[in-house]
Amino acid sequence: MPETGMGYQVVDIELKDGRVFKQAIIDSGCLTRIRDVERIPFSELDISDVRVTHEKWNWKQGNQ
Repeated sequence: MPETGMGYQVVDIELKDGRVFKQAIIDSGCLTRIRDVERIPFSELDISDVRVTHEKWNWKQGNQ
């Protein structure tokens, strides 16, 4: 999928239980953070879908 910026993508992550986490950062192929979430509250086994949205936010300055 195309990048949102150099080496990263902004995505929405849907879990098997129906929860959706918007504006997650996939940086160099790894989920590194989710906007307004301090710690990632699930494992890769919980994920049912990942959708690239390119919905930018200034993630390099921490969760805002």
